[in-house]
Amino acid sequence: MMACVLGYGFGWGDFFAEGRVLFSMPWGVVSLVDVYVGFLLLGGWIWFRESSRVMAVAWILLILCLGNLISCLYVLVALRQSRNDWRRFWMGTPRAA
Repeated sequence: MMACVLGYGFGWGDFFAEGRVLFSMPWGVVSLVDVYVGFLLLGGWIWFRESSRVMAVAWILLILCLGNLISCLYVLVALRQSRNDWRRFWMGTPRAA
């Protein structure tokens, strides 16, 4: 569903014209700030838990561009990699020195 909605927005929307309208409304600004604060918090967790900085940056950029579709994908990948170890899920694997 999320992929379809993203495709609809990118395919038929006008990002800059609609963005101007969105930014002209107080609740439009509130909504965008809320979404991007959430993205940045998730990005901080990814930065903390990923052992590869390149992979962390790639995931964060994808989230900033494609939103919660990628957030959900990242969480699913992290759950699978953790193999039911919650510490590993939240903390990731240790970085090599």
